[in-house]
Amino acid sequence: MKAKFDIITSTCVPLPLENVDTDQIIPARFLKATTREEKFFGDNLFRDWRYDSDNKPKAGFVFNQPAFSAAPSEGVHQILVAGKNFGSGSSREHAAWAIAGYGFRVVISSFFADIHKNNELNNFVLPVVVSEGFLAELFESIKNDPQMKVKVDVPNQTVTNLATGKSEKFEINGYKKYCLMNALDDIDYLLQQKSKIEAYENK
Repeated sequence: MKAKFDIITSTCVPLPLENVDTDQIIPARFLKATTREEKFFGDNLFRDWRYDSDNKPKAGFVFNQPAFSAAPSEGVHQILVAGKNFGSGSSREHAAWAIAGYGFRVVISSFFADIHKNNELNNFVLPVVVSEGFLAELFESIKNDPQMKVKVDVPNQTVTNLATGKSEKFEINGYKKYCLMNALDDIDYLLQQKSKIEAYENK
């Protein structure tokens, strides 16, 4: 969903698992879908972890636990905090579609697979890379208080654990930062530059 990024302050959903691959994020059978509808992919995010073979929610999975079951569309849990090496495996963009479709605006981890990281950026999800120590502290803070919040300041490129007051800087490509802060995809950006392109072509 296209929405301008500025400062996002939200509760978080913890997923303290390392090496979460794109097949776990969105199973391969959903790649055959003929829709790009956000809700379809969001409903099937982590499908095999969320539901059993009878399509009943698995009580042990974090999305189904009372403290984290509310969807981001309800104004909470806009941030997913994930373990190291998030988005490994295949390059399927459907994984980013599912994360965006569920409503997450930010994913925080200590390491992202490069292609998945770019897919998130292209789908208006901000991947925030933090140190392993900061990530561990976030998981501990959420464990102690599921209602604790994190502030992600995109203009200043900082992420703050509001439970402890600790902050870290994060890196983001300047072009992608501009696009996120102005709710522009690549085509929107090119259209924004139309007069400049025409002026160049007319020289």
